[in-house]
Amino acid sequence: MATDLSKIRNIGIIAHIDAGKTTVTERMLFASGAKHRAGEVDRGTTTTDDDAEEAERGITIYSACVAFPWKVASNPGMPLKQVDVNLIDTPGHVDFTAEVERSLRVLDGAVIVFSAREGVEAQSETVWRQADKYHVPRIAFINKLDREGANFDTLIEEIRDRLGANPVALQIPIGLGPAHVANPFRGVIDLIRMKALTFPEGKEGRKIVEEAIPAEFADDAALWRDELLEKLYNYSNELMELALGGEPIPEPLIHKVIREATVHQQIQPILCGSALHGIGVQPLLDGVAAYLPSPLEMPPVEGVDPTHKAHGKSKKAKEGETELPKIKRKPDPKEPFCGLVFKILPYKTGDLSWVRIYSGTLEGNSRVLNPGKDLKENVAQLWRIHASKKDEQLTSATAGDIVGVIGLRESVTGDTLCDTREPILLESIEFPQTVISMAIEPESTADKKKLSETLDMLRKQDPTFTASENEETGQTLISGMGELHLEVIQHRLQRDFKLNVKVHNPRVSYRETIRTAAEAEGECRRLINGVQHTGKVLVKVEPAPNAAEVVVRAAPSHGLPGEYLAVVMEELENAAQGGGAFGFPLMWLKVTLLGGEVHETESSDIAFRTAANLAFDAAVREAGTVLLEPIMKLEISTPDEHVGDLVSDLQQRRAIINHTQSRGHLTVLHAEAPLANLFGYSSAMRSLSQGRASCSMTPSTYAAAPDEVLKRFL
Repeated sequence: MATDLSKIRNIGIIAHIDAGKTTVTERMLFASGAKHRAGEVDRGTTTTDDDAEEAERGITIYSACVAFPWKVASNPGMPLKQVDVNLIDTPGHVDFTAEVERSLRVLDGAVIVFSAREGVEAQSETVWRQADKYHVPRIAFINKLDREGANFDTLIEEIRDRLGANPVALQIPIGLGPAHVANPFRGVIDLIRMKALTFPEGKEGRKIVEEAIPAEFADDAALWRDELLEKLYNYSNELMELALGGEPIPEPLIHKVIREATVHQQIQPILCGSALHGIGVQPLLDGVAAYLPSPLEMPPVEGVDPTHKAHGKSKKAKEGETELPKIKRKPDPKEPFCGLVFKILPYKTGDLSWVRIYSGTLEGNSRVLNPGKDLKENVAQLWRIHASKKDEQLTSATAGDIVGVIGLRESVTGDTLCDTREPILLESIEFPQTVISMAIEPESTADKKKLSETLDMLRKQDPTFTASENEETGQTLISGMGELHLEVIQHRLQRDFKLNVKVHNPRVSYRETIRTAAEAEGECRRLINGVQHTGKVLVKVEPAPNAAEVVVRAAPSHGLPGEYLAVVMEELENAAQGGGAFGFPLMWLKVTLLGGEVHETESSDIAFRTAANLAFDAAVREAGTVLLEPIMKLEISTPDEHVGDLVSDLQQRRAIINHTQSRGHLTVLHAEAPLANLFGYSSAMRSLSQGRASCSMTPSTYAAAPDEVLKRFL
C-alpha cells in the first residue's frame, strides 16, 4: 500500500540543554500510545537517551529517531485526523551541536522547546540560527510553566527580540508557577477555539478536559485572541475581509492561514505547557499535524549533475570556472531515487547508516550510486529506526522516509545516494571545526592497532571528532568541540571498546593568519637526474578577515598556459592547507597568482610546483604571522549575590564582559573569553556560586593571541 506523503511529518525536537526536549519526546510517545509508560530523564528510563553515558549524565548526547502515529486529540476542528510522525530528539549541549546540524539538514519541520524559567538561552539562539540556515519551518513550545520564576509574556518578547522571530501565540497558560503559589499553572487556553484545556490525570494519563475559560482569564484571553487574528490578517485577504465585515471567522480558515504562514516561515506558532506533568503535549502534537509541513510541501530537493565535465575540480574559487548544471527532484515515489546519509552507527553486522529519502523508492537488496565518490554501494537491508536501534526490517522505503541502511561500506555522513542511471549530487552537510585537542595513548602497545581502528570508526560516526598522529612526536591527537565531547569519547573507549587509555592535557586548536599584504617570487632552477627543470611564479598574499577559509585565485593577467596554471593552483591550495610558521592551519587569507615565467624547453610540472611553494612560503614570511586563538561566547546565569565573584574570576581569565541582563531573580552575564583560559571553568563557576550558577559556551570567533601566548611557540 502506497504511503500518503501528506500525512508524514519529519520533525526534530531542538533546544538549549535542560529545556526539556527529551521529556517532551517521552510524553509524545506516551500520549500517542507508542509507550505504555513515559520514561523519566532523572531515572535514565527514556526511550531516546538509551546510551549508558546519556542515562548517567541525564543529558542527550546522540540524536535518536522514533516513529509513531498520532490521532488528533484536543481539537476536532483541525484539518487532519491522523499523521505518521518521524521524530528526531537532538542534544542541547553545544559540544554535540553536530547532531542538531545533521538532523536539521534532513528534516521538514522542528519543534523548538524553551524553558519558561530560563528563557531564550545561548544554545537556543544557535539552534534557531541552524534552523534558519536550512529554512526549516518551526513551532515553539514554552515548557516548564509550572516552575518558580516562569514568565510567559517575557519569553514571547525574548523570542521576538533576541531571535528576530515572529511568534504568534495560539495558547496562553492558566496560572504560572508551582502548586504552592497563589495561582499555579494548571492548564492552557486555546485562543482559536476560546476554550480552557486541563489535564486532570497529569503525567499518568492522556485525558483532556475542555471547559469554559475561567472568568479571571477571560479578558486576557480576548486580548491575546485579538492579537493573534491581527497578525494573521497580514497573511490572508479572506480573513481580513471577514473581520472588516464583522462576520464570524470560521475555525478551519484560521488553521489554514496559520499552516500556510508557518510552512513559508513567516510566523512561528507558540504553544505551551509542562511536559513533565503531562500538560499541553497532546495540543502540541495536534499543532505538529496541523501546522508543520509534509514532505510534499517542501520545495524539490536541488543538486548538481555529477557527470558534467567540471566535476572533480577544487571547491576553492577559480576565476572563470562554470558551475555544474542544477537538477531538481520532487518528493515523489515515481521520481528517480535520491537520498542523503546523515548519521552512521556501528553494528557487528555492518554499520547502520541513517538515510533521508528525498525522491523515488529505495529497495532492500539493491545497488545505488554514491556520486560524490563515484562508486556503487550495496543496500543489503532496510530498517525502521527506533531510538538508535533497528526496529523493523523493510522491503522498500519511499520519498519522505527516514530509514536505516545496512550494507554501505564507503559512504559517510553528508554523502548522496542515488539511482545508478540518474545521478544527482546533493549539497553535503557542513560541520563546525574542532576547537580543542588532547593526546591519547593506549596503556599497552598491544592495544595500539585496536585504538587506531576504533578511532577511525568513531571519526566516521562523528564528523566533529578527528584523530591524527603527530609525525614528529608519534602521539595520537584527538580533537572535538569541547571538554565534555572528548570526555564522552574517552569513556566510550573504556566502556564500549574495553580500551584502557591515558590522556594528556587538552590543547587549544590555534590558527594562523598574516599581518599585512605581501608579494613574493619563487624560482626553480634544478638539475634532477640530468634534466634541467625551470619555472618562476609570482604570488600575492593578503588578509581576508571575512573569508571562511583560504581563498586561492588567479589574476586575469597571470599569463600561464593551462597545463601549468592547474599545477600552480593545486600546489598553492596544498601549501595554504599545510599550515603557517607555527604549524597551525591558516585562515582569513587570500592568495592570488599574479604571474609566472615559462622557459621554452626547461619548464615542467615539478619546476612550477616547487616555484609555487617557494613563492607562497616567502610571501607568508614577508607578510608576518599572527597567531589566532579561539574565543568562546559565554552566557552565565547566576543569583545576584554571586555576580561579583564570577566577574572577578572572568577578568582573570582574560574575559570581556559585553553586557548583563536581569532575568527574573537571576543575573545573566554575556561575555567572551579565550578557550585556553576556560579549561575547568564549569567546576570553578559552581564553586564560586555554591552550585547555583549555570553556564553555556559556544564557539564565537578567532582573535589575535597576546604576546604571552605567542612566546610559548617561539
